[in-house]
Amino acid sequence: MTRRYRARLQRRLMLAFTGYTLLVSTVFALFAMACVYVVEDHFFDTALQQEARRQQASRATGGDWLAPQQSFIRLYRPGEAWPEDLSEARQREPRAHELEGREGRHYHLKPLAPEGAWLVAEVSSELVVRPMRRELLLWLGLWSAGLTLLALALGWWLARRTSAPLRRLALTVAQSEPRRLPTDLAQHYGDDEVGLLAAHLAGLNQRTQDFIAREQAFTRDASHELRTPLAVLGLACEELQRQVLPGQRATLDSMAAAIWQLQQTVDLLMALAREEEAPALAVPELPLLPQVEQLVLAMAPLLDRPGIELEIEVAATLTRPWPPALTRLLLSNLLSNAISHGRGGRIRLTADAQQLRLGNASAPPPAALLEADAAGRQTGIRGEASSGLGLGLSIVRRLAERHGLQLRLSHAGGWTWVALQASSSSLPSRDAFTLS
Repeated sequence: MTRRYRARLQRRLMLAFTGYTLLVSTVFALFAMACVYVVEDHFFDTALQQEARRQQASRATGGDWLAPQQSFIRLYRPGEAWPEDLSEARQREPRAHELEGREGRHYHLKPLAPEGAWLVAEVSSELVVRPMRRELLLWLGLWSAGLTLLALALGWWLARRTSAPLRRLALTVAQSEPRRLPTDLAQHYGDDEVGLLAAHLAGLNQRTQDFIAREQAFTRDASHELRTPLAVLGLACEELQRQVLPGQRATLDSMAAAIWQLQQTVDLLMALAREEEAPALAVPELPLLPQVEQLVLAMAPLLDRPGIELEIEVAATLTRPWPPALTRLLLSNLLSNAISHGRGGRIRLTADAQQLRLGNASAPPPAALLEADAAGRQTGIRGEASSGLGLGLSIVRRLAERHGLQLRLSHAGGWTWVALQASSSSLPSRDAFTLS
């Protein structure tokens, strides 16, 4: 399943600019409102302090309480009753020096110690911020909205200039194909970070193309140079079998079996090295038993060895959705391994609707191969009695996974079982499997 990507870089830049501007505007508005309220309160507190010094100076010289100079300030002598709403507010907040009264009245208090008198400023008519608070908030909101729109436009412009080259580069790389990798990317970009990335990608693409060309040449040459002498050896072996002396039959049969095994190995390796450019036509589900029978006939020189007994339990109606060439390559490799590395005796080949299993009597494989989904995952792991290189299971696994199959290895009762089954994440490949 192809993952769908979205162009989020431009949106993130715009959101970052907008969010930052909004945050700054909100903090600025809060500080501005707090500042005007503090300045206004400071004005009233200063007026009360000045009046308190005036009253205390009069009392210090033996004079009486004076009438406050400011019309919004009133002096309450000790024991004199306060306004009802101020008394209620004072009871609710006895330590506060700024209280809210009824009908929009607002009080500031200043005690005159030690006489017990109080200066009370009822400032509702003197307030400047409260009457214009709505207009002030509206003005700050409009400025914040304007700055936010400006930041959004700036973020959009900067995001397009920054992300557009990167987006073009990403699309160019995403649309490239292994056989047509772009090597001129650096010519379409400047000398900034995107240009540096394009230059390095172009160099990497050039090295990849060179590597693919070398691998294709090697695969083509190896296929030709290996199959030609094997074909010559096969024909020579067939000619010798027509003139074989009685004592040389076993030797020629071994040679024929070895040549056939080498041919299957070459086919398997070439199939792994070949890259499918496009899916071929789908093949129908073909009966499995005829494919197994043809393989057994082809492997007769190996299976005719003394002590080898092959048991096949495959229903005549059982089918498999893959080409016969894939069955031949997988089973021939597994059978060859069972014959070469097993203890001899019986080899069992069973199949049902879920899996195809091949088992033979053998010593327990290394524990690293018996772990979940570990068989063939790492090369070089082999049993103590094996003379191979530990590559057989890895080759089979890679070929099976290319066609949507999973390889499972288990050991029980002195028997080692190799199972091939459909992958849980994909169906078996129905693509035609061709060999050249």
